Amino acid sequence: MPGTREPFTTPAPAPAPAPAPSLGAGAGAGAGSAFASAAPRPVIQRSSVRGQVLDALRSALVTGDLAPGEVYSAPALGERFGVSATPVREAMQQLANEGAVEVVPNRGFRVIRRGARELAELAEIRALVEMPVMLRLTRTVAAPCWAELRPLAEATVTAAATGDHARYAESDRAFHAAVLALSGNRQLVHLADDLHRRAQWPLAGAPARRPRTDLLADAAQHTALLDALAAQDLPTAQSLIRNHFPGA
Repeated sequence: MPGTREPFTTPAPAPAPAPAPSLGAGAGAGAGSAFASAAPRPVIQRSSVRGQVLDALRSALVTGDLAPGEVYSAPALGERFGVSATPVREAMQQLANEGAVEVVPNRGFRVIRRGARELAELAEIRALVEMPVMLRLTRTVAAPCWAELRPLAEATVTAAATGDHARYAESDRAFHAAVLALSGNRQLVHLADDLHRRAQWPLAGAPARRPRTDLLADAAQHTALLDALAAQDLPTAQSLIRNHFPGA
């Protein structure tokens, strides 16, 4: 088992009604007690314990604070949150259903190791799902509707500029979901968001946190895409969408 790491803090996603709780870092059942005592307990609102724990764990996956290959026990995480193991176990089971972790009997949950091929496959599927819809919307949605999405695009720029990876991940998905929602197809939005979330998990052996320059480049594509969509500039929109799905 790896040794206990320095505590980490999971920032609140944006936009969100309340900040996600903080986590302390550590790996596996053996490191559970050190993990639990690494930092002060976060305040958990009892009305939505499972949801807040799930949000925090999702942010920790994006930032790499829940590291690929590591095993984390629900009781240790529950002690860290100041809650029982039950909501943590439920949140982890949800992550298992999403393919982020796998159950390790009598120990907890191991974060899945993902390779470059899986990331490329996800990018290809996302491009197949999102690109035709966005290009169709270019022809049918009026410029004022695109202008209403400007704050969402700007939120990704702000998160990128501060290097806040968890906030960027949330704002990135919020922007894409808002664009696709203009299609009126809720099933499409749900499917695309699930694929997008999976694509945000870091690769095994790679730096967990992307360089700020990469985040800024991605965020700039959001604002440029809005400009192209509002102008019904189909060639530019198509080029930007393709560039936005690397490896597709």
